[in-house]
Amino acid sequence: MAKYLAQIVVMGVQVVGRAFARALRQEYAASQAAANARGRAGQQSAAASSITGMSLQEAQQILNVSTLSPEEIQKNYEHLFKVNDKSVGGSFYVQSKVVRAKERLDEELSIQSQNKQQSEKTTET
Repeated sequence: MAKYLAQIVVMGVQVVGRAFARALRQEYAASQAAANARGRAGQQSAAASSITGMSLQEAQQILNVSTLSPEEIQKNYEHLFKVNDKSVGGSFYVQSKVVRAKERLDEELSIQSQNKQQSEKTTET
């Protein structure tokens, strides 16, 4: 009886193991397909989000910008930085979020300019 029970347990573990391995392969394939669909710019943007700890959308919300205009970003950054200065009763936490948001948006602007330069080089050739 114990022998049959052990065989049932082993077969169950094998079935679950195979199903898990298959699901893992499918998830990996799906993530690779999504990464390829995003292309190089998506990978750089994801890396920037990972480094700064803030997504592009979150940074845009913090600085209240809808487009990536350097002038608008700088203007809103300066205003929010001054308003949240600790010496005028502001929040250091919010001020640090404003700084991180500006860093994230600056990084995104540099990524976009690099991609633009690369696309210009490829069209020239």
